[in-house]
Amino acid sequence: MIPPPPTPGSPRPAAVVNEEIRALVAEAGCWLYGETRQRYEMLRDEWTVATAAERGDVVEAA
Repeated sequence: MIPPPPTPGSPRPAAVVNEEIRALVAEAGCWLYGETRQRYEMLRDEWTVATAAERGDVVEAA
């Protein structure tokens, strides 16, 4: 079962999100379809925001 997306607020650390991405891709055997692909894209977007926040970049909501 795919875990729910994180709640809004402070972003999780980029390293934590990166590990979740790696686990998802490994579990999927590198093939991302359907719900797995959607979960990957949400994690990717979360990682992008977390990375920018850690660098101190200004992040605007999409």
